[in-house]
Amino acid sequence: MHMMKRSFLIAAAGVAAAGLTVGAALANPYDEYEGTTLVVNFPAHPHYDAVKKVLPDFTKETGIEVEVDTLQYLRMRDKQLLEMSKPEGDYDLIAYVVFWKTEYAAKGLIEPLAPYFLNTKLADPDYDPDDLITAYVENIGLVGGKKGYLPGPTAMLIGVPFGSETSVLGYRTDIFEKHNLKVPETYDELLDLACKIPELEPGMAGLTSRGQAGHQVVHAWLLHLAPLGGRIFDDRWEPRFNDAAGIEAAEALKKILECGPEGGTSFGFSEMKNAFLQGNSAMFLDSLSIAGEANDPAKSKIAGNVGWAMHPEGVRRGSQTGGFGIAIPSNAKNREAAFLLLQWLTSKETDKKIALAGGSASRFSTLEDPKMQKQFPYYKVFAEALRYADPDWRPIIPEWGELNAPNFGVALSEAVTGEKPVKQALDDLVPRVRDIMEKAGYYSWSQ
Repeated sequence: MHMMKRSFLIAAAGVAAAGLTVGAALANPYDEYEGTTLVVNFPAHPHYDAVKKVLPDFTKETGIEVEVDTLQYLRMRDKQLLEMSKPEGDYDLIAYVVFWKTEYAAKGLIEPLAPYFLNTKLADPDYDPDDLITAYVENIGLVGGKKGYLPGPTAMLIGVPFGSETSVLGYRTDIFEKHNLKVPETYDELLDLACKIPELEPGMAGLTSRGQAGHQVVHAWLLHLAPLGGRIFDDRWEPRFNDAAGIEAAEALKKILECGPEGGTSFGFSEMKNAFLQGNSAMFLDSLSIAGEANDPAKSKIAGNVGWAMHPEGVRRGSQTGGFGIAIPSNAKNREAAFLLLQWLTSKETDKKIALAGGSASRFSTLEDPKMQKQFPYYKVFAEALRYADPDWRPIIPEWGELNAPNFGVALSEAVTGEKPVKQALDDLVPRVRDIMEKAGYYSWSQ
């Protein structure tokens, strides 16, 4: 029986044993919504494939039906904006990519969640929000705090992490053992191995990476920018991405691609992932979401020979945070029932169910559970990595869509392909970025 329903029934039994009448406040919180059909918009993604496997349990426990509209995630934003702009939309619950959160919140398209968690008829007393992975909540769930997208006294919760991720290092244990190689802990060690392995294992790349012009090469560069001490902007929104750290991160990415799989400058996430899973690269540095596939013989040629380690350290530790959260549209027809589903999906019990079905964990208790660690030994590494996850590794501002692929994505592609020297490519980008930020009003208070 689900935790929320069980806690209400235990409370009711206690009152009855005391000879008191069990009132409506102790009734099953789902009763009022039995027979409701919720329409949810989820991406075609391994985490949400796992979610679909457990959704029938929700209907069985609550009597609430769930209809899933699945879309490729790059198509979701346009569809969601269309639906959420109507007086009443078709979606009761949506999954959103982290860098959409400030746009949706600024336009008033999604519900602040505090009123729901304050509603004693809806809120599960055993939900334990402190158990949600902190960096994920800060990165994916909060708006209005420091910089508009980080924690702070003015921050509010608009979504809950669900299908979230951080970056970890995957490596071929058989190759490392064969050549007595040390798993890299620093960037110097990582870059040295990235180009040493192709010499030791002809035909095998050192480290696979995204490199495709646009969003993919930006993501790859940002993976290295944070641990090497860089940021896109300073605290006054002035560009600083062309400083020594920004240049070092781009040079590191260029080196990784040169020693990586052939054609790496055209790789998106799928291509770089497959290069590792098919045995063409000895290392992988990106989302932990591939861990399940890497150990599945049906999807991976290297199953049984994969080890996991923390994102290497530069001047600091700073693994990425990202992925998806779930939120309730402000124009949803069934907002309270949608909250019950959101709460159920991200509860302790369901988080473990989804992880066992192949999804990503959203809670510390899932990663730290001895039974889960026995089944997924890499959970110990992931739990440690998330202590250092950086919720500010990229700016989650409404203008990021304009800045990301059309501007950074072009400049960084020029840098890693050698079309321009790295410093020149980044320097040339500064005026364009500053113009976008100035038009958006970021410098109004400094004039």
